[in-house]
This record gives sequence, C-alpha cells and structure tokens, in this order.
Amino acid sequence: MEQIKRNEQYAEQLYLEDDDLKRVYEGIRRNNMPDISIAPGYGRLLTLLVKTSGAKQVLEIGALGGYSGICLAKGLSDGGKLVSLELKQEYAELANEHLRQAGLGDKVEYRIGEALDSLQQLSDEGRTFDFFFIDADKGNYPNYLEWALKLANPGALIIGDNAFMRGKALDPSENGNGVRGIRAFNERMAQDPRLESTLLPAYDGLSIARVRD
Repeated sequence: MEQIKRNEQYAEQLYLEDDDLKRVYEGIRRNNMPDISIAPGYGRLLTLLVKTSGAKQVLEIGALGGYSGICLAKGLSDGGKLVSLELKQEYAELANEHLRQAGLGDKVEYRIGEALDSLQQLSDEGRTFDFFFIDADKGNYPNYLEWALKLANPGALIIGDNAFMRGKALDPSENGNGVRGIRAFNERMAQDPRLESTLLPAYDGLSIARVRD
C-alpha cells in the first residue's frame, strides 16, 4: 500500500495545479462540504475519455462542488452537453458557479432532487447519453448502472468512482448498505455480458465499462 501511495504522489507532482479545480477545492472547504471529489489523476482521465470517445451527451450522477463536472465538461467539443444530477440545491448552485467561473457554464444543465427520479424523467424525455459518470450514494450504484444501460447509446462509456470505498469493499467484516451496493456494482460491471470493462486499482478505484454495440 505504501508503494501505491508513493506512485500516486509521484504522478501528481508531475502536473501543474489547475486553477479551476483549485477554486473548487477552496469552495468545498469554505462551504464545509465533504472533501470527496474524484482524485486528480482520475479527473484528468475523465477529460481524456470524454475527449477521445467523442462523447456529445454526458450524464453525471453526483455533482458535489463541480470538480468532476469541470473535468467532464473540459473534454466536450463544441455542442456537447453535460447533464448533472445532484440531490442538494446548495451543492448544485456551488458546482454551477465553479463551472461558470471556468468558462464552462453553457455546457452544463443541473437537475435537482433524487437521482432515480431525475433518471426516470430523462427516460420519459427520450434522452440518451454517450458517457456516464457515477459518484453519488453508494447503495444505489447498482440502480444507477441499470439506468445507465437503459439510457446508453451503443458504445457509451460508464465510469464509477470509489470502487474500493476506502478499503471497505475489500473487508469481509464491512456489510453496510453502501458497501453492498459498491460490491454489487463492481461485480456487474465486471460480469454483465452487455459490458466490456476494467477496474483501475489506484486511488480509491475506478471502474470503467463500454456498452457493447
């Protein structure tokens, strides 16, 4: 574990600090929000994956302060759109402000409330997506995955953060609702015949899948 941590520290010191993302960290601390944004290395990966996949319609489940939203929106080409689902109004407002300050406000649409309700609304509207990023309540991860599959265009990418849940997913003595949800999500991402996937073991784990054509 110590070697993994050193590897992560080495990788991070290679990169210059992003002012837009630094502003998000500061806003999260100032508003006493939980410091649970995606790891910087995985944030950069989100940008690369959105950009290289050519995704035009991106769906984010869990906005928090806008860190992952900025990373996703930076990968969008002209005309691309990020739809971000967030339970709390105040979190969505802060995230929206951070994206606006980053010059990305025109690329994002926020929907407030329970994500499962918002997902049903998107389905009713006939919306489909090329890219999904899941980073919200862990107990609902399996439900979010099923909704992603329903709303996915062929070849869409589905990304789930916190695959290890700070080590709890690996600990047999941990059996809370969130841990069970993460385990089920990881297993389905790995074994569902509709998907081809991998799980990256750095930071807190990132599960990546592509919806088969």
